[in-house]
Amino acid sequence: MNFFGGKEERPAGPDPLFAAQTEMEMYTHLFNKIASSCFEKCASRKHKENDLALGEMSCADRCVAKYIEAQEKVGVVLQKANEAQAAQQQQLMEMQNALGGR
Repeated sequence: MNFFGGKEERPAGPDPLFAAQTEMEMYTHLFNKIASSCFEKCASRKHKENDLALGEMSCADRCVAKYIEAQEKVGVVLQKANEAQAAQQQQLMEMQNALGGR
C-alpha cells in the first residue's frame, strides 16, 4: 500500500534495489582491484616513508587512469551486447506471436 491507501505499483523492469547493490559490489571490486594492482606495480618496497615519491604518484595516476579507461571500454562493449541480445529477444517474441496468432 502506498501513502494514500491505494495499491503500490511495482515497476515492470528490474528491481532498482538489486541493481544498486550489484553496481555497488562491482565498484567495490573494481576499487579493490585497482588499489592492490596499482600499489603492487607502483609503490616501492625499499623505502619506509609515509608518503609516495613523485614517480610513484605519477605511476599510480597512470595505472588508475588505465583501469578506468579499460572499465569504460568494457562497459560500452557489454552495453552493445545487451542491446543486441534484447533486440534479438524482441524479434523472437514477435516471430512467436506471428506464428501463434494464425
